[in-house]
Amino acid sequence: MSNPESETERARIVEVKKNQEYEIKIESFGNSGEGISHIDGYTLFVSGALPGEKVKVVVTKAKKNYGYARLLSVIESSPDRVEPVCPVAKRCGGCDLQHMNYEAGLAFKVKHVRDCIERIGGVEIPLLEAIGCEKKDGEYNPWHYRNKAQFPVGLDRSGKPVAGFYASRSHEIIPCENCALQDEKINRAVSVVMDTVRDAVEKNNDKKLIYDEITHTGWLRHIYVRRAVKTGQLFICLVVNDKNVNKISKEKQDILKTIINRADELGDEVSVCINQNTEKTNVVLGRDYKAIKNNTYIEDRIGDLTFCIAPESFYQVNSFMTEKLYNKALEYAALSGDEVVWDLYCGIGTISLFLSQKARKVVGVEIVEQAIKNAKENARINGIDNASFYCGAAEDIISEVMKDQDKKSAAGSDLDVVDMPDVVVVDPPRKGCDEKLIAAIGEASPSRIVYVSCDPATLARDIARLREYGYTLKKACVIDQFWQTRHVETVCLCST
Repeated sequence: MSNPESETERARIVEVKKNQEYEIKIESFGNSGEGISHIDGYTLFVSGALPGEKVKVVVTKAKKNYGYARLLSVIESSPDRVEPVCPVAKRCGGCDLQHMNYEAGLAFKVKHVRDCIERIGGVEIPLLEAIGCEKKDGEYNPWHYRNKAQFPVGLDRSGKPVAGFYASRSHEIIPCENCALQDEKINRAVSVVMDTVRDAVEKNNDKKLIYDEITHTGWLRHIYVRRAVKTGQLFICLVVNDKNVNKISKEKQDILKTIINRADELGDEVSVCINQNTEKTNVVLGRDYKAIKNNTYIEDRIGDLTFCIAPESFYQVNSFMTEKLYNKALEYAALSGDEVVWDLYCGIGTISLFLSQKARKVVGVEIVEQAIKNAKENARINGIDNASFYCGAAEDIISEVMKDQDKKSAAGSDLDVVDMPDVVVVDPPRKGCDEKLIAAIGEASPSRIVYVSCDPATLARDIARLREYGYTLKKACVIDQFWQTRHVETVCLCST
């Protein structure tokens, strides 16, 4: 029989040092899709390794009780392992699961959601569904689905202009103009821009056309592209370090003219604009835009609705799965036509307007001013008059609504039930809902809460908070919006 104390002591004296190589057996997955192994109680995280595999690794970072290792070779392979399609998948920070077959990747996400809700949320899921990529001709095709891309631009070590993606946990640009996840028209648009810029740099011998984030000098910082899958519209935005885009040099004007002329190669309706970002920041987009061809927005459709999408507005990146996501939210909302719905973190009003077709009234709240402008315009475009939108932090807007209700009640007037929710929908960023917002929702006492989440951990935390206000998790559905990555969308129904 083993002695726990001696095992604990042995784990304490294990010395795992940086740059040491080991042959280890991968036991399980971590939350980010990395493999986990133990060396005499010392935990090692290995990106790109799968459970059940025997691998050779080198330690890259060694803490007291855990460390990180780089995969050198696979000695015994998992049956779930596949060869990544993208040649830079191992170096790029975007595709965590390209080395795993699609079914195994979806199963990992479902397990991750379940584990978070049960461990952090402290509840079991009565029903957990999963909706993933559909098969075509008997095969999964989880590629070229992203309708938005942000390509940082820089100079490589030889001084040549490159565009691509940042390596994991760094700002080193991994050159990649043909991303396997991006819409193929987006890849072509980036190549058009970069071919034009490279020609200009060579012709003018001017490397200052390319931004240097260390010295905060140079011109072109990012190439930002959006594609509307249903309408075919394409939006190309050059993010530049330029204080006056109305008065730019001839060589930059020539770049823009060439891009405009070559935009027709891409087909469909193409818009090109400049975005000014002169701040020393990691934020991609600045505040000011200048259209140089067509518009500073695109239009796309979800179901029967048309949406106007500004560059900074949130819009789901997987157009193929978005309608499935919204249909699941609509199913969980269980609207009969008499309900008032609050849609918090409403963005450009996509979920709001989707639900308005089945609700008596929808109230959308969003902190981004431009998104609210888009939401109101989207309601107008679609002829929807039972949706209203307010700009501000959701927790503050709801608190004001509750105060107004208290004033009306104290004055002896009838409560304005039109403004009080029967159903609340929340679709927050990764950090989840503000604690004040959870309290405000609890005070408003809707009969159903539909929670759309892109982070299982903060979702689980908020489910636990909602329990304090009498809400119980009834069911949940994993929606695989982010093929080939560890990220996952989840829709939950909570009710009293």
